[in-house]
Amino acid sequence: MKTIVAAAVLNGVAALGFLALSIPAHSAVPCEEMLKDMRAAKAGAKLSDADVQKVNDLETKAVERCNADDDTRSDKFLAEAMKIMGK
Repeated sequence: MKTIVAAAVLNGVAALGFLALSIPAHSAVPCEEMLKDMRAAKAGAKLSDADVQKVNDLETKAVERCNADDDTRSDKFLAEAMKIMGK
């Protein structure tokens, strides 16, 4: 009986561990802060017309996701825009 109880407890702990690992971590930077940084970089960047369009499209997507409280996806769009600008 003790073995069954111990196995049940161990399985429960393992299940909680897997659940904790499956929950996405919140981004380290709020999207509003990252958006401010990206816009400052964009103001000083020298980009081709095509790159300006890409950065503007990514900014639009980021703002949409940020307004929806999806900081993780917003930050991904902003990071991609920063990469285009070489930041």
